Amino acid sequence: MRQNQPSIVAVKRGDIDGDGVMDSVLLTAMKTPDSPFWRNITLVIQNGRTHHTEHIPFKNNAGYRPTLYLGDFTGNKGDDILVAIDTGGSGGAIYAYVFSSISGHIVQIFDSDIFNESLKYAVNYENQYKAEVISYTLKEKYMLDLTYKGKDYLSEIYSSQGVLKAPITGWVNPLSGLYPIDYNRDGTFELEAYQRIAGRYNADGLGYVQTVLKWNGHRFIPERQSVAISGEEI
Repeated sequence: MRQNQPSIVAVKRGDIDGDGVMDSVLLTAMKTPDSPFWRNITLVIQNGRTHHTEHIPFKNNAGYRPTLYLGDFTGNKGDDILVAIDTGGSGGAIYAYVFSSISGHIVQIFDSDIFNESLKYAVNYENQYKAEVISYTLKEKYMLDLTYKGKDYLSEIYSSQGVLKAPITGWVNPLSGLYPIDYNRDGTFELEAYQRIAGRYNADGLGYVQTVLKWNGHRFIPERQSVAISGEEI
């Protein structure tokens, strides 16, 4: 690794444009001395047939553990490109991008910032040891049973009759995970997005909103959504 020179941090091989010839996909970045933090993260695509190299910068181009995944997310029979970068924030958020070859051009078809802006939530604590999560975009409501949080936690915010001592609102964090899963076993991957639900403060996790995204020919749309909580020991 040369000082002030970009390094290759991830490499994958796949048929990006569907021409039957394998292409090379790389992530390059500048290493921060004595730190796992990477700067100027860039997507590099080397066409296996023409040997043309394309450099694609990211809007959010700095972070930790930049990773690559190749798979068909659009059903075009070519390999699309998923890039994920840890932000290092307390909520475990990531930057995530998906690129696809469309009509001979590499096009960005998913942006975590746009995803975060498109889904709106409210988190409200309710009487009788419950929390309500409202997904305004999908017009769905989820009710969490908070009794698994334990007596000490509940006694701080509820009376002995299960009534809130004061109103409490939480929030849903930005995207913290984006995972390719072929639910239909048809060779085309869906994307499962994870967003962490926070209660009184960020470390007070209540669960995760899980949204399955499917490509509709133009964009990724939510196919279904659920909320999951962690189990407790028995």
